[in-house]
Amino acid sequence: MSSELFDLSGKAALITGGNSGIGLGFAKGIAKQGGDVCVWGSNPEKNKNALAQLQKLGTKAHAITVDVADESAVNSAFAETLEVLGRVDGCFANAGVGSGRIKFHELSNEEWRRVLSVNLDGLMYTLRAAANHMKERAEAGDPGGRLVGTSSISAILGYPTGSTYAGSKAAVIAIMQSLAVELARYKVTANSILPGMIETQMTEKALQNEEFSNAFISRIPARRAGTPGDFEAIAVYLMSDASQYHTGDKFTIDGGFMMY
Repeated sequence: MSSELFDLSGKAALITGGNSGIGLGFAKGIAKQGGDVCVWGSNPEKNKNALAQLQKLGTKAHAITVDVADESAVNSAFAETLEVLGRVDGCFANAGVGSGRIKFHELSNEEWRRVLSVNLDGLMYTLRAAANHMKERAEAGDPGGRLVGTSSISAILGYPTGSTYAGSKAAVIAIMQSLAVELARYKVTANSILPGMIETQMTEKALQNEEFSNAFISRIPARRAGTPGDFEAIAVYLMSDASQYHTGDKFTIDGGFMMY
């Protein structure tokens, strides 16, 4: 049973990249505490599977197929989200793509734009739509909202042959800190989440490499990779009234890797 402090009944959240991995973890956590959720993803079949899982949790759930790198698609999807849920109290800009293991001096313009178009352009389009919505609500006497950007521990560690991905994730932190200051007057908080090694489709190939997996896992004090379920609670906290004074922060969820 939901405790009153973390009861999300009457609240609605949008999660991009919410049809699998960390994003679906966010969505499930929110739904389990009574919040309505809309997940965006670019794969219709994965959207369908995620929606079926979320609907079993008993709250309103919706899924939209959208490429967040497409500004018009984001605006259209946000309008549909509002039509279905009625409001967006929390926006989790989680959609992202990894970069190939490419040496910086061999990096192509095409690869650079491919990663940044999703990880930064997509984040900006999504958060801009949410910020406008939350600002308009605040000016109408209904203040408050939560903006969350998914970054990575690669943003603050040296990540050889991954500069494009790491650079995009470092920018997420700076953007969220700026929004935390700019939007505080509307009672909107903005925070970043920095995952470590998590079992997702993006890391599947690396974790299947026994030599890499053994070397990496041995450096994690928790002695395991994270799972999408490890991100349910942080989504609930950030959506709840309990976090209304917590903004501009970086939540590192890595099993202790950064401390070791």
